Amino acid sequence: MTIALFHFHVTQIKRSAGQSAVAAAAYRSGEKLHSEYYGEDSDYTRKGGVICSEILLPPQAPPSFSDRETLWNAVEKVERGKKAQLAYSFDIALQNEFSMEENIGLARQFLLQNFVNRGMAVDFAVHSPDKEDGGIRNPHFHVMCPIRPIEPDGKWGNKQRREYLLDEHGNRIRDEEGNYVFNAVPTTDWGSPDTLEHWRQAWADLCNQKFAEKELDCRIDHRSFERQGVEQIPTQHEGPTVRAMEAKGIRTDKGDLNRWIRKTNAMLREAKQKIAALIDWLKAVKIELSRPKPPTLVELLSAYYDNRNKGAYSSKARIANLKKLSEAVSYLEAKRLYTADDLDAALHTMQGKIDTLRKSASGKQARIKELDELLRMADYYKAGKPVADKLKTIRFEKSRQKYKAEHDDTLRLFYMAERKLKRQVVDGKLPAAAWREEKARLETEYRDLQTELTPLYTDVKKLWAIHYNIYEVQHEQERQNAAVRQKKREIEH
Repeated sequence: MTIALFHFHVTQIKRSAGQSAVAAAAYRSGEKLHSEYYGEDSDYTRKGGVICSEILLPPQAPPSFSDRETLWNAVEKVERGKKAQLAYSFDIALQNEFSMEENIGLARQFLLQNFVNRGMAVDFAVHSPDKEDGGIRNPHFHVMCPIRPIEPDGKWGNKQRREYLLDEHGNRIRDEEGNYVFNAVPTTDWGSPDTLEHWRQAWADLCNQKFAEKELDCRIDHRSFERQGVEQIPTQHEGPTVRAMEAKGIRTDKGDLNRWIRKTNAMLREAKQKIAALIDWLKAVKIELSRPKPPTLVELLSAYYDNRNKGAYSSKARIANLKKLSEAVSYLEAKRLYTADDLDAALHTMQGKIDTLRKSASGKQARIKELDELLRMADYYKAGKPVADKLKTIRFEKSRQKYKAEHDDTLRLFYMAERKLKRQVVDGKLPAAAWREEKARLETEYRDLQTELTPLYTDVKKLWAIHYNIYEVQHEQERQNAAVRQKKREIEH
């Protein structure tokens, strides 16, 4: 299994660092936005590589926040401090193994499930920068979320609440200046390390689920190499000069060193993967060997015939039982059937094949009967046609009636055949020869099907007999086990 790209970085946009939420949103969306707080425009409409941008809002958010400029100016307005924290900013890598549509769908699903459902307003933009512009090699998406929550009434809530320190009598404690001492407690868990860890894992799980769905042999892991227990040699920072030389085909010492490091890391990963696969296989073998094995068919049949021999009245009967056991064992070995599951599967397969063959044979038999009837009508038609034609030539009614009476049976059968064969005439003729050929072919195929069915019937009969025998043994064993369990319960009570 190969490791795909995982990058999930979060920072804060802070006014203390000279940053503007409106300017940051303009850059990420590739738009021109006006900041009311600074009184200036941020125009990034010429910025390339922005695939799409979208704002996702929780139900309680004002509808006007769906406009990017309105949303972030509202954030700038409510955050009055000169050192205010304005927004969380996420930079998350997409996967080259997915189409852009699939990546955007995953990003939207992730944000709705993990951010919007928590009551967070989300502004996200998908970027696919040109590699030659110095952008990262993989497509990614930026996310901005206000730090301050939105209350159920649509107004901004507090980032923090005061948790006053109390003395042993439950009274608030004052400091030296007479002010109450308190701790500032965040009103949300959005900035906690645990929440960030949850988000990182949720994104990895979502991508890995998509990899599995597409049957791709790659996965991402949200944990650091150290936490994963992955030992890798770090590459050396090359810097823009070295990268420019390497891009022009000029080999450098650092470039050669990093190529060797990457090759060595790949060999280490491959070796670890093979060792891990071997360990997993050994564990699986150990688990399989430790499981109680169900009795084999031979053991069940032996138990069945042992029970029969206990009730046998003569040595002749016991010998007959041993002979039947030997024949059954030889038959099962020839069929490579060793367990009750094997037997059930074989019966199911054979019965399915029998049903298919019988259905085919039934269809052929029905068609043969239909052709027999057509050929019988064709014979009536052929025998009566000259008589009917002559009747048409007789002009005098008395002579016609006399002729009809003399040939009544022949004419009646002819007219019946003529009615039934009306739709069968092709180019003025009956395809009797084709019917006979089809009938002969179907009769041959029907006989072949019966020949194929005969041994199947024999096998199924034998297997059902064995199935019945082992069922008796299993039923008796279950009855005895139930009796033992009941006795144990009675003793315990």
